[in-house]
Amino acid sequence: MAHRRCLQSLARHATALLLKKATPISTFEVLTPKPNRAITIPDLEPSWWTFRSHSRHFSSSKSDDSENEVGMEDSSDGEAENDEATSDLDRHYSPEEKEVEAAAIGYKVLGPLQRSDRVFKEYEPAFAVVQIGSHQFKVSNGDCIFTERLKFCEVNDKLILNKVLLLGSPTQTIIGRPILPDAAVHAVVEEHALDAKVIIFKKKRRKNYRRTKGHRQELTKLRITDIEGIEKSEIKTNGKPLKAAVKKPEKIAAPA
Repeated sequence: MAHRRCLQSLARHATALLLKKATPISTFEVLTPKPNRAITIPDLEPSWWTFRSHSRHFSSSKSDDSENEVGMEDSSDGEAENDEATSDLDRHYSPEEKEVEAAAIGYKVLGPLQRSDRVFKEYEPAFAVVQIGSHQFKVSNGDCIFTERLKFCEVNDKLILNKVLLLGSPTQTIIGRPILPDAAVHAVVEEHALDAKVIIFKKKRRKNYRRTKGHRQELTKLRITDIEGIEKSEIKTNGKPLKAAVKKPEKIAAPA
């Protein structure tokens, strides 16, 4: 009843006001509430969305924040490494740049192996210590070694290993200071392969942080064909195979 009375009184006042004005307006238009432009729902949508977008998430423990921070650091480091790898792969080297980088590692590419080449020889009593990258190998004629992946060379390419640190034979030994300039070791690329998988596991206790990764190192297989820079003495057998020395048992006198 109270609502009806209020509506009736409002209608009376409205009709009195409308009669004073020249433009006639119906009572239905007066009584119908019009939305306020300042607080309309469409106008509130941007502020509501901005409030939701700027809302912060508060974690219940510090471990979540630390894990997120560490995860972001790991992802940034991984992205940087991937960018560097892709930049190295996409880079185009000139022949001069290839020679300079190969010489810095310790080898020189001669070209592909031909069918007419007779590079493989019989065993010779000499050895050499060569450096390839940051690794050193003791090799002799016919040996096979695995190194880190060598750039600018393919399978069946002939190489010269320039960084020879030491040469040895049954008659003499030559030591470099630190490299022998007149010495060289010839090799042939047999294959490019992958090493066995290595598992890298990282953990931080009480931080809910665990990361597991796998890595397979790229390798290059080299076959040593010749060693230059030292005199090699021949093994004389006189047509008979060498026999190993046999130690005779000693006679022990029996006690009387």
